[in-house]
Parts: sequence; C-alpha cells; structure tokens
Amino acid sequence: MNVLYPVFALTSLTLFCIGRLGYLRFVAVKQGQINPKFFTLFRGYEEPEKLAAYARHVANLFETPVLFYVMAITAFVTGQSGNIIVGLSWAYVGLRMAHTYVHLTSNVVLVRFRLFALSMLVLTVFWGVVLTGIMRQ
Repeated sequence: MNVLYPVFALTSLTLFCIGRLGYLRFVAVKQGQINPKFFTLFRGYEEPEKLAAYARHVANLFETPVLFYVMAITAFVTGQSGNIIVGLSWAYVGLRMAHTYVHLTSNVVLVRFRLFALSMLVLTVFWGVVLTGIMRQ
C-alpha cells in the first residue's frame, strides 16, 4: 500500500475542519453571535466558545501533522512503503482523527491529551523507522 494514502486522509480531515470553521463563522455572523469586526484582527470582541475550539483545532492541524507530512513524503521519495511504515502512518492519522473528534465534540481534556501523546509517540517511531531506512540505503 502507498504511504501517501494516509497523507491524503489527513489532508482531507484538515480541509473538512477548515470548511466547517468557515461555515460556523458565517452562521455565527449571520445569527448575530459575533461581530464581523472580530475577524479583522481576531480580537476586541467576544468569540463564541465553539468557534474558538474549531479555530484552535484548525491551528493544531498545521502544527505536528506537518512533521508527519514531511516524513511521509520522505518515505515515499526514498521508496519506503513497507507494512511498518504504512501501519505507523495510518495509526498516526487514526489517532489524529480521534483527537479531532474528541476536541470538537466532548472536548474532554484528559482524553484529548492521551490521544495527542499517543499520536506523538507513533510519529516519533515513524520518524525513527524512516530515518533508519534512509541510513540503510
């Protein structure tokens, strides 16, 4: 299996969250829940909690996942696509999807933190496996 499929899956999740945030912002402005001037500098007005959580989560999707994208592309370019590489990739994406679900629904911080920590462990192992593969080439 191609190591880029998990990249496409995580990118799809990111695009979905960006689209959903845009939709929620539009609805909030239309319903008078937020002053449109808030979006000029993202301060000076009260932001509804749901919008703040979505905005923070979208920012999350441009933080550590970038390290995943870099290593997945590195694995692809160097021809590393074995079961371990692909399995770790899907594990990372699955954990990020679970993290998204928790963050944007119940937002139980301890559960969210555990999912994040586990995803970071998987990402670290993924990096180690890919870098080891590069050194063996």
